[in-house]
Amino acid sequence: MSTAQIAFLKGHGTENDFVIIPDHDGRLELSPAAVARMCDRRAGIGADGVLRVVRSAAHPEARAMADEAEWFMDYRNGDGSVAEMCGNGVRVFARYLQRVGLAEEGDLAIATRAGIRRAHIAKDGPDGTPGDITVGMGRALLPEGGITVTVGERDWPARNVNMGNPHAISFVDDLADAGNLFTAPLVSPASAYPDGTNVEFVVDRGPNHVAMRVHERGSGETRSCGTGACAVMVAAARRDGADPALLGHPVTYTVDVPGGRLVISENPDGTVEKTGPAVIVAEGSFDPSWLETAVG
Repeated sequence: MSTAQIAFLKGHGTENDFVIIPDHDGRLELSPAAVARMCDRRAGIGADGVLRVVRSAAHPEARAMADEAEWFMDYRNGDGSVAEMCGNGVRVFARYLQRVGLAEEGDLAIATRAGIRRAHIAKDGPDGTPGDITVGMGRALLPEGGITVTVGERDWPARNVNMGNPHAISFVDDLADAGNLFTAPLVSPASAYPDGTNVEFVVDRGPNHVAMRVHERGSGETRSCGTGACAVMVAAARRDGADPALLGHPVTYTVDVPGGRLVISENPDGTVEKTGPAVIVAEGSFDPSWLETAVG
């Protein structure tokens, strides 16, 4: 690894926080151990995950998308594992591009491992508050089959929803029922999620309004999960008999997460859109030798 300092930024979307590593030409090799060290909240910078910013043409997993999206979001979970997508991460990624002059207010295409995601950066507010960012999250897949989520001695039926990454969603009476979500709940059958899954617990707050807690695969409990909020909205709408394809108009839910609030809409064609804030809170640099000592 080069002896040059490595630049980073820190940002969050509804308190789902990320270390952002600008690596436009794709020259850095970040091992899982190095990512985990950056995300360590005591010995590192601290985050739920890492967003590496790479030109699509410079990354083998994104070159096929380079004609449509100049930038690729190389997302890693807090434990260093590679993930397909991160809904809050896409908004923070878009905010980074806007901050450094690589994107402007309006529409933006971003390449991810789950395909191209299209974002819209709204105008800043009159007081200078950064405008919310809306991201097209693609279509939800609803695999068939019964799912059960277990915490301690209790279990609940769950809905299997895939938003480019997997989710198991259970509706409960009280969010405290989920217990300590730093430990992954047991999800069965395991064959439904061969690569593991995110798990959401959901309660009702009012008409078209729910609240959730989430255990993110590879990160533990987080303050927010964008793809999880989308999956929860779709599961809640199906439970409530509100399928946009049958109704012929979009369906919108407010989804409260521990870190804030997201607004999720599903359109009659099945596409899901997520709107929420994204904030860059700091930037700096670190010595690469610090990462070189990360072994694992």
